[in-house]
Amino acid sequence: MIKEKFDLTGKVAIITGASKGIGESMARGMAEFGATVVVSSRKQAAVDEVAKQFQSEGLAAIGIECHVGNAEHRQALVKKVIEKYGRIDILINNAGTNPYYGPIQRMPMAAYQKTMDVNVNSAIELSNLVQPFMKAQGGGSIIHISSIEGLHPSKMMTAYNISKTALIMLGKNQAIEWGKHNIRVNMICPGYVRTKLSEALLADDATKERLEKNCALGRYATPDEMAGMAVFLASDASSYMTGSTIVNDGGLLHAPLF
Repeated sequence: MIKEKFDLTGKVAIITGASKGIGESMARGMAEFGATVVVSSRKQAAVDEVAKQFQSEGLAAIGIECHVGNAEHRQALVKKVIEKYGRIDILINNAGTNPYYGPIQRMPMAAYQKTMDVNVNSAIELSNLVQPFMKAQGGGSIIHISSIEGLHPSKMMTAYNISKTALIMLGKNQAIEWGKHNIRVNMICPGYVRTKLSEALLADDATKERLEKNCALGRYATPDEMAGMAVFLASDASSYMTGSTIVNDGGLLHAPLF
């Protein structure tokens, strides 16, 4: 049955940046479809709060602190999950940052490096850490959360845009190298979603009005509107899909010129 292909029962899923926003919604989606979710973010108290809420609703979840920009944290995250569950079926590299908003020529290299470390380098290493376990168990699904900012240029967000473009090519390369192990790697490019990261953008009325006008659906997304796609890519419903980049932006990239 097609319906059964969406079932994630018995699967273990790690979601980074999952204490709020898109990450929390994707973690909830995975758990509602039967997965045991590892809610991961920088603060233990924050991930514990989300995990306890899930548990109170009968969902299987634990919280593990992990600052993805810290190599020791990344290694400890995977180690703890393997020690507790013995497997990792799904990895969602969602954690991201954008510490600098401004012109290219004034961009501090420290801010650029931090952006790359958190948004890209962490995804490389976490993927490499889970790959041997996915290979040994016969497969797995890795999902990188990119952005429409990785597909088109936007002023004042150079480092962020570069990092999100890099995630797309990272996933494509992983897909062609790891497909023989039944490890699938796909990317989601959200449009503008109401999250903490987009607060500054939404605070500007002129920018908000322009974006809403150019979006075919005429509005911003909610975090939950990204969760269903993540469940699809994590499940057997997308078993023949790898190396793909899916845009979920309400039609923003198709804004007419006239």
